Amino acid sequence: MALYTTLHLHNVPAGREADYGSWFDGPHRDALSRLRGFASADRYEVTPQQIMPDIPQPWRYLSVYDFSFETPAIDIPALGPLVADARDAGLIANDTTERLYTYRIFSDWKPSPNWRRNEPLSGVSIILANYVPGRFDEYQHWYEEVHSVEVINVPGHVAMKRGELAPVQIEPRHYCPGDQLVLCAQQTDDLLFTLKDFSARARGVSPSGIAMQPRSAAASVARTVHYFRKISGTKFWQNGIAYAGDLSVYPGKA
Repeated sequence: MALYTTLHLHNVPAGREADYGSWFDGPHRDALSRLRGFASADRYEVTPQQIMPDIPQPWRYLSVYDFSFETPAIDIPALGPLVADARDAGLIANDTTERLYTYRIFSDWKPSPNWRRNEPLSGVSIILANYVPGRFDEYQHWYEEVHSVEVINVPGHVAMKRGELAPVQIEPRHYCPGDQLVLCAQQTDDLLFTLKDFSARARGVSPSGIAMQPRSAAASVARTVHYFRKISGTKFWQNGIAYAGDLSVYPGKA
């Protein structure tokens, strides 16, 4: 069995946010439960706080689907018709931004001591990344042995898993800007502090005294970074307050 993660990056028409949330946590979850290899699915919304604020954030929403497959070529496409149900119902904005990317995951979550396993994630960040041609092994060694440890030990960051673009993709297929996926989990009610300390550690000026090693030359600068907060599941946190369900249905909390 191999681990696979599908990212569904999309927007929802104005006024249909609650409808999408009801569909996702109702009939969509029921249909997902019948897919072979299905493990989990959660929804996220883009945050105003970003580590690289100059990078465009074309997607308001991210859905993350996790699977364990023996026959990915057969099973990966099965998610397509389920997502198409939302598209056919007018729950996905027809603004040309929608993307579906599936990655083969190298290993399950790599945790840090920051991870409170009895509490839910507050959000995730994704990097659609690339390595410099001819330097794949060097890139993987740097990320696994050096950079992943540095990142998940930043306060608020708790775990990371990585993967590479799968040969089988879900229709409708589009160009993917990142062959490598970096998925980082957060547990924090102060994402801005996490991002500021991340940046300070990278520049060697963190009050913690911790400085990250220089970025590997094997890592391409062709990458996009996106932070999202969790809006599905039984409980999540914002500003120290626990909420149930989809954050977008709470007036003044979205």
